[in-house]
Amino acid sequence: MTIIGISLGHADDRAAEHWLHDVVRPADVPGLFACTHLVRAPRPHVAISLAAPDGLPDGLPACAAEFAPAAQVAAAEHRQLSSGRAVLYPGVESLVGELSVAELLERSAIEQVTLLGGAQPQDDIRLETRDFVRPQWINGVLTLIVAPVGAGRIAPFELPDPTPCCADKH
Repeated sequence: MTIIGISLGHADDRAAEHWLHDVVRPADVPGLFACTHLVRAPRPHVAISLAAPDGLPDGLPACAAEFAPAAQVAAAEHRQLSSGRAVLYPGVESLVGELSVAELLERSAIEQVTLLGGAQPQDDIRLETRDFVRPQWINGVLTLIVAPVGAGRIAPFELPDPTPCCADKH
């Protein structure tokens, strides 16, 4: 498995994801995992880790010297499967619309679904993907955190387009 970190100073997950979608073509890299990592140095920003069993594409950008330590952190966290929010991973393209927890686990690299608070949902419960499924590496397991959204339904806890915490409420 080849694992690298890239830190370009992206201000938030959205900016990092846009960069990933512009630069990396998952179809060209079988088994690709691309994750975002919140890092603190040299200032708070989002770094990226990329991992693939058969190597990564040439031409990925080098980090500026000030961001090299953050790139190393992202790569180390991915190597240890201790942290990272997966954006690109095997099967992500099939996680659209509504499906059962069992279908999600069968179609993708996600290994576990956990309700906020720690309970495991039944395999037949319906998951509204919102076409935005971002699992996290937790203790070596790619885990999707979900929340109830109605009777017998769940959805990923992370919203696809969250309202900023200080949004103008005019």
